[in-house]
Amino acid sequence: MNIYVGNLAYAVTQDDLREAFAAYGQVESANLITDKFTGESKGFGFVEMPNNSEADAAIKALNETPLKGRPLRVNQAKPRGERPARSGGGGGSRW
Repeated sequence: MNIYVGNLAYAVTQDDLREAFAAYGQVESANLITDKFTGESKGFGFVEMPNNSEADAAIKALNETPLKGRPLRVNQAKPRGERPARSGGGGGSRW
């Protein structure tokens, strides 16, 4: 199961993420999303756990739990196609 982890403190590392979820089962991968220009964390990431019951247990246990001073937002990640479209806001001229 792919798990979304949000509201991460910028000090959280991929190893911190892996360690937090490993307490509930096998972790296949833990990835922080970073800004492509600065390399800094964007404050969210994804954890992949192959066993759904372990993943569910991790979601229930870790949601709203503080990690490095901030409460985590943890839920099952939605496939890319199911997310609402983002509106533009381009700032170009109307004329």
